[in-house]
Amino acid sequence: MILGALGVVFGDIGTSPRYAMQTVFGLDGGIVTPTRDNALGVMSTIVWSIILIVSIKYVRFVLRADNDGEGGVLSLAFLARQSVRPGGKRFRLVMLLGVIGAALFYGDSVITPAISVMSAVEGLEVVSPGMARWVIPMGIVIITALFAVQSRGTERVGRLFGPIMVGWFVTLALLGIPHVIAYPRALWALSPHLAIQFALAHKLISFLALGGVVLAITGAEALYADMGHFGRPAILSAWFWLVFPSLTLNYLGHAELIVKDPSTASRPFFYLAPAWATLPLVVLATIATVIASQAVISGAYSVSRQAERLDFLPRLSVHQTSEHQAVRSMCRSSTGCCMPACSF
Repeated sequence: MILGALGVVFGDIGTSPRYAMQTVFGLDGGIVTPTRDNALGVMSTIVWSIILIVSIKYVRFVLRADNDGEGGVLSLAFLARQSVRPGGKRFRLVMLLGVIGAALFYGDSVITPAISVMSAVEGLEVVSPGMARWVIPMGIVIITALFAVQSRGTERVGRLFGPIMVGWFVTLALLGIPHVIAYPRALWALSPHLAIQFALAHKLISFLALGGVVLAITGAEALYADMGHFGRPAILSAWFWLVFPSLTLNYLGHAELIVKDPSTASRPFFYLAPAWATLPLVVLATIATVIASQAVISGAYSVSRQAERLDFLPRLSVHQTSEHQAVRSMCRSSTGCCMPACSF
């Protein structure tokens, strides 16, 4: 279950290091000047955004708000309406907010696969600029194959993508560790006082920089939406034992690069690797970024199932692809919802 969660749930947030730092510090339109103090301040802001929003808000609290094992904004709305008077204004407002939240998630589910796949394929231009004309055709082929495998069910998709994402997160950690060792002061970014100092010293710039910082936590909502597929224990274990440490080490490693050579701020992620490892890293990053869209695809299935149960959508035919997962879910849910390994 943990391996499956790694392959489905954490793809989006796990690939954020590819572009988050580039957006904040990039020399071609970056928001923040790449200096030592700014680098440590931004790293502290990112690390504590991950701690507060993902580790504490989502993993520790929001994932406890399940509806018969299901997560997502509609599950949260269903639980919230139980505490208000049926038929009242608050009752209608709660469900309206739930529908709006689900609609926003559907919008994310529509654009994320296309953007993720295209950004991944465009990364091949780093290796060979002559491949530019193949970007769109390759993107079409990859995204078609990605949706074609969905009919095999979440369990099999997670089992396929899981080992790849384990390799990706281990790679993130290995890329960051040498740079943290070379610049131990980067560990000061683990203290929230640097984030506060950065915000107070550069009020407008730090506010604008949040637009780039938030990229480091994109995909956090998928943890909640995909909870019905794998359960809270698997998501919690995968996050604290592998995903969170790997992301933290990788982001801290960026600080040494930016302090040592500000010109690396244009593509800091790929500069973390030695020259001989650039090509393998581009290939692995391309595969991981393609997988990143799986989190919202699976989340869309889960939200659709919940919307059906709440009568917001017409009845849908759900094909179970795993007898084991279906039985496990039925034992957990009084309504017989068997989302963990299904396709529509």
